[in-house]
Amino acid sequence: MNWVDAALLGILQGLTEFLPVSSTAHLIIGARLLHFDDPGGVFTVMIQLGSIFAVMWLYRVKIVHVLRGLPSDADARHFALMIFVAFLPAAIAGALFSSYVKRVLYTTPTVIAASFIAGGIVMLIAERYRPAPRVLNADRTPLGRALAIGACQTLALIPGVSRSGATIVGAMLLGLDRPAAAEFSFFLAMPTMTAAFAHDLFKARHDLSAGRAEEIAIGFVMAFIASAFVVKPFLAVVRRSGFAPFAWYRIAAGLLIIAALAGHWL
Repeated sequence: MNWVDAALLGILQGLTEFLPVSSTAHLIIGARLLHFDDPGGVFTVMIQLGSIFAVMWLYRVKIVHVLRGLPSDADARHFALMIFVAFLPAAIAGALFSSYVKRVLYTTPTVIAASFIAGGIVMLIAERYRPAPRVLNADRTPLGRALAIGACQTLALIPGVSRSGATIVGAMLLGLDRPAAAEFSFFLAMPTMTAAFAHDLFKARHDLSAGRAEEIAIGFVMAFIASAFVVKPFLAVVRRSGFAPFAWYRIAAGLLIIAALAGHWL
């Protein structure tokens, strides 16, 4: 039965990691509903690697192009510096506050519910009142705006906020159009999620065991497949309908969590 639960949680991780709906919150709630035991958070840490590999595979041509161009291509150097600058705020905030957040906020479903609802409302406001887009290509994001988007990403330490949601909303308010904001979020996910994975894996290293290898392998593969399949449809929805559908989903999910808590179902 744990294999089935591992597969379901892996799919859940993959489907929600790059959408502005908070994969962390979905995994926390999903694990509670399935009564899935994850000592030290090892399973959650390891299946995130599947999502990291998926987005790197999807953008493998871009990654190789940038790496090859670093010695001689100004555009490649700007891209690398842009992502590094945007990554720094989350790296600093994670080092300072991640332990407190995981110890206190991750065990409080009301925080997740409130973050879901607040994030949805903010997303709707950003959709309605965002400035006219001035950056149509994520690669051309100025360094100052990249740093500001990275600062927005630090809000994702709070479960339910969503890393991609925070970066996308921040990017739109800073003048990136919707597809560029989404792509910037994908690019920024690579170093951010890799660093978070390395940090969490080091902390959970004593809970690793060969006995859980099958569960982790199943979750990893399902997270990779689900993430690989969700990115292009997500961009298509964004181009066609914007982020309002995800905002309304967040609000509905937050209200559902509150109802579940009130009814002692969660």
